[in-house]
Amino acid sequence: MNKLFSSLPVLVFLIALMTCGFTSESVAADPAIVKIGLNYPETGPYAKQGLDQKRAAELAVEEINAAGGILGKKVQLVLRDTKSNAKIARGNATELYDVEGVPMILGGSSSAVAIATGEVALLKDKLFFATLSYSTETTGEYGHRHIFRECFDAYFAGKVMANYLNKNFKGRKYFYITANYTWGWTTESVLRSFTDTKDMVKYPEVLTNLGATDFKEALLEAKAAGAEVLVLSLFGRDMEIAVKQADEMGLKNRMQIIVPQMNEDMAQGAGPEAMEGIIGATPWMWSIPFAYKYPRGIAFVNKFEERFKRYPTTSGASAYVIMHEYKAAVELAKTFNTKAVITALEGRKYIGLKDEQQWRKFDHQSVQTVYAVKVKPAAEVKKSKYQMDYFDIIATMKGDEAAVDFTEWSEIREMVNMKVELEEYAPSK
Repeated sequence: MNKLFSSLPVLVFLIALMTCGFTSESVAADPAIVKIGLNYPETGPYAKQGLDQKRAAELAVEEINAAGGILGKKVQLVLRDTKSNAKIARGNATELYDVEGVPMILGGSSSAVAIATGEVALLKDKLFFATLSYSTETTGEYGHRHIFRECFDAYFAGKVMANYLNKNFKGRKYFYITANYTWGWTTESVLRSFTDTKDMVKYPEVLTNLGATDFKEALLEAKAAGAEVLVLSLFGRDMEIAVKQADEMGLKNRMQIIVPQMNEDMAQGAGPEAMEGIIGATPWMWSIPFAYKYPRGIAFVNKFEERFKRYPTTSGASAYVIMHEYKAAVELAKTFNTKAVITALEGRKYIGLKDEQQWRKFDHQSVQTVYAVKVKPAAEVKKSKYQMDYFDIIATMKGDEAAVDFTEWSEIREMVNMKVELEEYAPSK
């Protein structure tokens, strides 16, 4: 199914070798402060998503500190730039845990980065929360007790889009252009499964490097293949460039474009004309709290807008929720101890910025309602405030229906020689 088959124990051993130069002792800590790490893309192809995370996390920290902090400690956010590079993220995480003394890191925007950060969390007996990591592997093949994912994954996205795609495009010629790393692979794999397009000869793919600046060659291959449905398993700036180039080449007149995971800042980057009519999925967007009258979501959107003169996207929403959920779990556990906080989170139901979600115990995925969306006509988008009202909801699915179930999750882990229980940090004797 996927292209990464290494076992977690081997990876953890390699990380230990790579990071042995760092001291295991933290700097002297201020007892009145708890530091939290944000390992996010300040620069690189996912920088817009990183900025949204930073802004939302800072809002959450302000709220938490105004309410007395966490167990009486004021929160200090410590920032590190991953550049969407797994090696850099791994080094950042080691420094944040060992030198800064953080008990928890949040962040992401690349699943390779999330997986790497999570592996360090396991090694260090700390916590990591993924804000924007859509690869199924993050809580699947590479899942362990020290990583939690607040956003949805590629399985949710494929499932919520499947009925619409199969009803409207069954039997059509699909073509895949895919980011060549774990998120891209699993997104393509899941969508192929749900649309019966597994035959890679009949339904070809082109793999592209993260941070590519030209997709014309891949798009010409899709045109030559006679594609009727073009799946762009691309994210951030990569997606923006590919969509604009597809529009300039007139491909939207020939084929339906699918962007499996979408948000408003990506749509803005590509522009309303290029985005018009594109189909995708999302776990959240700023308009959902108003449409369904979710008070916490409305309050967050209003506060974010007042501060930054724009609406938040799902990346920021996830960071904001994680900060508040970490506070809630620590205070339930009455300690910052990692194992106790994990226990407090497992199975916990919570209201974030929409309807009820739950931290599922067996894989630490946040199970939640998800949405298939279609981009509105360009003229309508241009009339909206901040030009950020991009999406019409075309399908909604509850989390229990959309998420991978325990049986399939177990089968996948067994296939790559992983235990059907999440790995836990075990101190050396």
